[in-house]
Amino acid sequence: MKKIEAIIKPFKMDDVREALSEIGVTGMTVSEVKGFGRQKGHTELYRGAEYMVDFLPKVKLEIVIATEDVERCVNTILETAQTGKIGDGKIFITDVERVIRIRTGEENQEAI
Repeated sequence: MKKIEAIIKPFKMDDVREALSEIGVTGMTVSEVKGFGRQKGHTELYRGAEYMVDFLPKVKLEIVIATEDVERCVNTILETAQTGKIGDGKIFITDVERVIRIRTGEENQEAI
């Protein structure tokens, strides 16, 4: 099993969720996060004063799936979330050692 963590632009969330549903992804965790990379921050004007916004709003998706489904899932996220502009985000893929469904005690593939 693998865990895919994708940091994407917030306005792309609905499109990515729909595309993942179409390929059979049945569950994910979504968090509103803030961060920056090469995009850096930007300046904003508030009550006449200019200030620097260092952390930009993003959405973080977390999906645990079977290893054989990783490439299809990653490609779907890439195709759907990409705008071609700086700040499109990142995808991280890590191994998942064990999963347990709390309600039933099912483990691993049965738990996802």
